[in-house]
Amino acid sequence: MSVKITGYKTHDIRFPTSLNGDGTDAMNTDCDYSSAYVTLYTSADLVGHGMTFTIGRGNDIVCAAIRELAKRLVGKDVEELFANMGKTWDYLNADSQLRWIGPEKGVIHIAFGAVGNALWDMYARSRKKPLWKLIVDMTPEELVQSTAFRYLSDVITKEEALVMLKAKATTKAEREAKVREIGYPAYITSAGWLGYSDEKVARLTKEAVQAGFNHFKMKVGADREMDLRRGKLIRSIIDDPQYLPTGQQPRDLNAPELAGKNAGPTGSVLMMDANQVWDVPEAIDYVKSLAELKPWFIEEPTAPDDIIGHAAIRKALKPYGIGVATGEHAHNRMVFKQLLQAEAIDVCQIDSCRLAGVSEVLSVSLMAAKFGIPVCPHAGGVGLCEYTIHLSLIDYIVVSGSMERNVLEFANHLHEHFVHPCSISTKGRYNIPDHPDGGYSIEMHKSSIEQYEWPHGSYWVNEHPKLQAQALSQSE
Repeated sequence: MSVKITGYKTHDIRFPTSLNGDGTDAMNTDCDYSSAYVTLYTSADLVGHGMTFTIGRGNDIVCAAIRELAKRLVGKDVEELFANMGKTWDYLNADSQLRWIGPEKGVIHIAFGAVGNALWDMYARSRKKPLWKLIVDMTPEELVQSTAFRYLSDVITKEEALVMLKAKATTKAEREAKVREIGYPAYITSAGWLGYSDEKVARLTKEAVQAGFNHFKMKVGADREMDLRRGKLIRSIIDDPQYLPTGQQPRDLNAPELAGKNAGPTGSVLMMDANQVWDVPEAIDYVKSLAELKPWFIEEPTAPDDIIGHAAIRKALKPYGIGVATGEHAHNRMVFKQLLQAEAIDVCQIDSCRLAGVSEVLSVSLMAAKFGIPVCPHAGGVGLCEYTIHLSLIDYIVVSGSMERNVLEFANHLHEHFVHPCSISTKGRYNIPDHPDGGYSIEMHKSSIEQYEWPHGSYWVNEHPKLQAQALSQSE
């Protein structure tokens, strides 16, 4: 008997992270980390969960878009959908009236990310594998068939992708064994939010060093003098051997994973994130003034759609040994295609749900591998760390074959709300998700949904009615 998709339910879930300054940066000063969440139901016990990340208001609009897209799956046979996920991706994208209000960008596209990811979660659950393992176990032909390729043939064709994947296939078992043993390299953002006091930044940085991290990211762009002061504060900690875990020696500065990263004397690496706050000339001038802090890269130095602007910034900063990273707000694979074509980035930062789900992420990973650009996903928001460890494992094991220069963002917020949360080892590396029922790791606890659903969850009604009333008034 065939299993069909019978319905769906969305939830607008918001967490009050603005109260503690979590997630704050030069552009986004009042972030309430939020999840536009969807569950797909079937005629059997099989379900699929997906979500898109926002920072608060507007979540309701995304949920409305999710419902419109999810309708297209009702009545469909799940095995027919799973048999060709690239074709399924095209089908979800083919409602001309919904596509018109993108096309392939904005609210409709990130809603597509939630629905597409929910279907991939269902697929992995049906095979009793975590999402990354489902894809790693695919043949190169199956993986190509699962990828979104439209508009990319001037950079990569299905035939070329197949050749790339076949070249890596013979050694993927070795890479899987290696990453299971040592974990996937991570960097931490939690210490460097803009709204934190210097004292909190120092405390969190010391804790991060002790936890085994050696890549650290700070937010910049609100005030030059403050950025210099805080950057020097962070450097004074991460560059000082006395703060290293007991028995740990400074890393080898000649190691391949530190090449070109401006690593300090302990092997620690500093990155900076401006969250789109500058015009192009201002970005160049501002980052030059921070060059003494020796960052590996400046992330999102200008508008995320400005391909030529990023290329100009990269060219201007190259003599200073500072790279450019972007991608968390790159709204589709075509933007990444152009960033790569224009030689505008040193680091490709895919977002797991701003792109329209796994099928589109695969296409970006393939292009980045062709250009030799490391993929270091954006993962600072609720659920994104849970999502992106799967994507980084796929990239390493079957696409790029490398994790030497890659690092996956980690922020220590809100993981307790997930049934299968991500975790970090004592060496500052992601542990490998391996639960057979974990799927894409994005299922939330029912109690968390009941507590934080907007606006009638118990938290908003009982613990912060004033904050609820203020937010509701802003929505009117």
